[in-house]
Amino acid sequence: ASETQIQPRQILATARLFEEGATVPFIARYRKEATGNLDEVQIIAIRDRLEQLKELDARREAILKSLKEQNKLTDDLLAKVMAAETLSKLEDIYLPYRPKRRTRGMMAKEKGLEPLASVVFAQGEIDPDQEAAKYVSAEKEVPDTATALAGARDIIAEWINEDAEARAEIRELFKNESVLRSKVILGKEDEGAKYRDYFDWSEPLAQAPSHRVLAIRRGANEGFLTFRLGPEEERGIEALQKRFVQSANAASRQVGLAVTDCYKRLMALSMETEMRLESKKTAESDAIVVFAENLRNLLLASPLGQKAVLGVDPGLRTGCKIVCLNQQGKLLEHCALYPLAPHNRVEEAEAAMKILAQRHSIEAIAVGNGTGGREALSFVKGIDFGRQIPAVMVSESGASVYSASEVAREEFPNEDLTVRGAVSIGRRLMDPLAELVKIDPKSIGVGQYQHDVDQRALKKSLDDVVVSCVNGVGVEVNTASKQLISYVAGLSDRIAEKVVERRDQEGPFKSRKELLKVAGMGPKTFEQAAGFMRIRGGENPLDASAVHPESYPIVEKMAADLGRSVSELMSDAGLRGQIQLENYVSDSVGLPTLKDIMAELAKPGRDPREPFEMFSFTEGVNEMTDLKPGMKLPGVVTNVAAFGAFVDIGVHQDGLVHISELSDNFVSNPHDVVKVQQKVQVTVMEVDLDRKRISLSMKTQPGHRVSSKPAAQEGTSGNRDRRDQGGRRSGNAGVSGGGAARPPKRREAPSNNPFEDLLKDWNP
Repeated sequence: ASETQIQPRQILATARLFEEGATVPFIARYRKEATGNLDEVQIIAIRDRLEQLKELDARREAILKSLKEQNKLTDDLLAKVMAAETLSKLEDIYLPYRPKRRTRGMMAKEKGLEPLASVVFAQGEIDPDQEAAKYVSAEKEVPDTATALAGARDIIAEWINEDAEARAEIRELFKNESVLRSKVILGKEDEGAKYRDYFDWSEPLAQAPSHRVLAIRRGANEGFLTFRLGPEEERGIEALQKRFVQSANAASRQVGLAVTDCYKRLMALSMETEMRLESKKTAESDAIVVFAENLRNLLLASPLGQKAVLGVDPGLRTGCKIVCLNQQGKLLEHCALYPLAPHNRVEEAEAAMKILAQRHSIEAIAVGNGTGGREALSFVKGIDFGRQIPAVMVSESGASVYSASEVAREEFPNEDLTVRGAVSIGRRLMDPLAELVKIDPKSIGVGQYQHDVDQRALKKSLDDVVVSCVNGVGVEVNTASKQLISYVAGLSDRIAEKVVERRDQEGPFKSRKELLKVAGMGPKTFEQAAGFMRIRGGENPLDASAVHPESYPIVEKMAADLGRSVSELMSDAGLRGQIQLENYVSDSVGLPTLKDIMAELAKPGRDPREPFEMFSFTEGVNEMTDLKPGMKLPGVVTNVAAFGAFVDIGVHQDGLVHISELSDNFVSNPHDVVKVQQKVQVTVMEVDLDRKRISLSMKTQPGHRVSSKPAAQEGTSGNRDRRDQGGRRSGNAGVSGGGAARPPKRREAPSNNPFEDLLKDWNP
């Protein structure tokens, strides 16, 4: 409760619901009385922290078991183990008892030098050489006093290293004062040129943005960089000296030598390993948050709705793949046309497009934004169909991954990859969410370092986002794919498959109750899922809404009290206005649920996504060569990173709006200003044709470039080749990506902007 700033009773209620098998969307939507109106973010935070605490307790049990087996578990040690609140504290307590490989201290103990170490460590008024002389023994391989004292220092160094309080102090020093230093590996300067900003780089770790930490780690993993973490060595040694050196006599000088050896040889390396892991986790967490937010905005992009759509997958040499889809997204017909260079069969393609549009009553045209996309869009817009048919450019990111996937093969076993890709493009216009759930979220191209972070943590976070979006929008059971249905709260892939099988065999579901007849759909599963599954035009009008079946009796009582039917209550705002919600409060249903019910009755099954708006790029601006500094252009945000936003302005190359150019006001988090799929107005600041980089601004009065030095890049504005391996867009998560504030150190630092000279000479 203290960590999350949530009341204990709320946490307890949420924990109990999880223990009962409840899902996050179900708890957030239908158990508000129990949780005190916690939202999904808070519920997920409770879930994840509970899991971490369970892991901590599992490790605690393993340590206690080991201590018992060693007969080392005293009451005092038990109390310390039970009181440890973090894994690092727990491991510090266990360190002296943890089975370990043979150490220098162990070998010294085997030579009988532990009593000498104890005498020296006590730091009394002794002569260390005289004491050491007592332990000189050829038989025990202690030939002289120097060897004896060295062995004693090895033992003392390990005692210091295993002191839990000392480790906690040094750990805090590492957390607060660590500096991140990176250098190029000799001989790798040319091969690793993309990491040149980090060839001789240092900055306080606490100030290093996540993308920079991940960039340096990537450079190290690829064999171009080395990096170290830690405070100034003297600070660590000084801290241990203050703790363990108690006097200024000869024995204390020996302890001082042991302290220095302990820090350099043992503790600093141990803490650096911890900090490497901790900084990696922090950076990965930040990157995952960025990815999750981008994915949410992409999934919740405005749908065109159920319209007959003609999908165009642009191609130059191989032609444009054309597909015709009905209002439910079913493939009706497909062909290849060649209106673009080098073929230029424009008249033939135009005639075919008119026939297809007429034959299938096409209501909109979706054009992929890959190679030839702008040319294909111009071609389509130039056709006179005899009626207005809007043409929209659609992102292809991940379409190649879908077209080669098992899902696509199952949907279209007799069609090739190009046809499947074109179908995906067309369906994305109709309903981005329904189509994108078929693709691994990592391949959609809106992440930052998604291939460098913990894949389990990434998958968990992205799955949470997809589940949240799907359940927030709701799923039409009688038309949804099994992939979409599988994300409904409480449902598994197997049950989703059974839902579709029953629908195909016995026709559309007429009511939510019929879902209970699906194999595997027990009462508990139904409870979790039913409220998120829509059945439009069914027997009960409430089945098309987000009102949970468990609340149907409440709505029926409201209608009965007014002497009307449920349908009349849903369609008549005047009737709903007569209802006094306080009259329907009970032990299990409170005002939060009743207010949700009333809102849903007003707009049953309302799609929470924004209405679809047409968007067009500037005519005549198709290539980078068409761009000039000062141009003001419309664009679409394709990705948001910690250092700014990538914007598609229709020239096959995303431009970058650095964080410092997102607004006239200071921006600490780009997500506060922009989101994926947002339509924006940008000003072209700089165009680098050689490096294919475009610098943009969203300020009302953009700053200008005052230097002509070559630009260096920390993030890339990359091309939009959706056929890149793994579906990655090379433009949205470059080698590093700009950052927040410039570190305080005055030196040749890597810029926070893809255009190094721009930032060096101008940085508000």
